[in-house]
Amino acid sequence: MQRAGVFYRAVPIAELEQMDSFTKRIRPHVNAEAELARQAQQRGDFSVAFHHLERAHVLGQLSTREHVRVHWLMLLWGAKRGNIREVLGQVLRIIGAATKTAFGLVPSGNTGGANISPFKPLPVPADLAEIIASARQAP
Repeated sequence: MQRAGVFYRAVPIAELEQMDSFTKRIRPHVNAEAELARQAQQRGDFSVAFHHLERAHVLGQLSTREHVRVHWLMLLWGAKRGNIREVLGQVLRIIGAATKTAFGLVPSGNTGGANISPFKPLPVPADLAEIIASARQAP
């Protein structure tokens, strides 16, 4: 499907039924990036922290639960930094993630920050693409 120059991928019903198991398989990888973000933030390295949140977003964006959770973490990052643009952007993205992810209406590779259009697909880094492909495989 194409809307306003953005490409979305329709998700087949069988794939939707596998999403819960995908969530279980991808969660440890999302958690690892979130933990790296937390550690960087504790050190005061906010740009590195946000980079890890972006990676967590790419990993988790096919799971409604993980997608919303990463946007929440990004909202908290913005709040701690006093970044109103990020906070407001994340409120909109949380709504979008909660209502659109299950239908596959997510731009692949989008890093999730308010510094980029929520509709813009981006290349998925090779290491993350490998993790996502592995998590999508049925056990």
